[in-house]
Amino acid sequence: MERGTGAGADEVRERLLAMRAEALDRAVGLGAAKSNLVEASWGANIDDEHDPEGQTIAFERAQVDALAADVRRRLAEVDAALDGLEAGTYGTCAVGGEPIDPERLRARPTATTCVEHAVP
Repeated sequence: MERGTGAGADEVRERLLAMRAEALDRAVGLGAAKSNLVEASWGANIDDEHDPEGQTIAFERAQVDALAADVRRRLAEVDAALDGLEAGTYGTCAVGGEPIDPERLRARPTATTCVEHAVP
């Protein structure tokens, strides 16, 4: 792919920016969810560790933290793809240097390796 220019690059950039915006929205929502969990537990005098009725607050917070880590990873992948697009390396396998199949990039725009070098 050409160095960040052309119709194909514009289409990829738009898709990556949309993915980035979606991830940022998700991050904001997860931040609000975690804040709500923390606030809900402040004045409560509950023994949720032994509550047979549901999940513990600690478990729910751990779930939100895991989802937030996934969003951070996703943002890093998208940012790296955008950087690669600008540098002219987008679509090149990071392991072997060969072009990544366009169908793979359509399915996974943040792919950094060809199918042959993808980790199983």
